[in-house]
Amino acid sequence: MDGLSTEKVIIVEGTSDRKKVHAIIKEPVEIVCTNGTISMTKLDELIDELYDKDVYILVDADEAGEKLRKQFKREFPEAEHLYIDKMYREVASAPEHHLATVLLGANIDVYTQFLDRG
Repeated sequence: MDGLSTEKVIIVEGTSDRKKVHAIIKEPVEIVCTNGTISMTKLDELIDELYDKDVYILVDADEAGEKLRKQFKREFPEAEHLYIDKMYREVASAPEHHLATVLLGANIDVYTQFLDRG
């Protein structure tokens, strides 16, 4: 480590997920969108790009999200997996305070107003 802050990357499924997460995060974080599925070629390219970064997987709590999560666990075991409550099913439909709490738990800086349930 050379004293610079490590780059963080969050991998989400859709553009609505990216927009929602982006609005909550206070620090500079790259948010990569897989558009639901990802080919092995694209996944390999992504792993090469992200190999020296802190990578977080934040996908929906549904069948497609779990399939994607399993693929990342197999091909990119270094990534940290973040989970939303199953009752929300989708990242985009989860309340901001819930997402903020999940992200903060992963040491990702969030805007404090999203931590209020108000």
